Amino acid sequence: QVQLVESGGGLVQAGGSLRVSCAASGLTFSLYTMGWFRQAPGKEREVVAAIARSGRGYYADSVKGRFTISRDNAKNTVYLQMNSLKPEDTAVYYCAADRTPTMGGIRTSRNNYDYWGRGTQIIVSS
Repeated sequence: QVQLVESGGGLVQAGGSLRVSCAASGLTFSLYTMGWFRQAPGKEREVVAAIARSGRGYYADSVKGRFTISRDNAKNTVYLQMNSLKPEDTAVYYCAADRTPTMGGIRTSRNNYDYWGRGTQIIVSS
């Protein structure tokens, strides 16, 4: 049974930093592109960042230069380091796994992702 478990969310002031983690089990982690998505109240779920099997990263324009995604295949874990947080970053953040056939492949549509975590809430106060 595949499980993705996020941790590290919470409340932070604008300008602050947080790191969220996602521990995966029940799958061959190294064969999956991993993504972070977020969903704010009343809005659709959107991609924030993704990391290919090769380690290549993708970032949404709204977080470029502030967020960094990384993965540790030995620990079956993907991380999202978030700096210079803004109130508009407030959302539930979800980890997701996409079984991509290529080392460098990254797909940003949520419809491509096979497995999802339950999410972790991040609130950025102004």
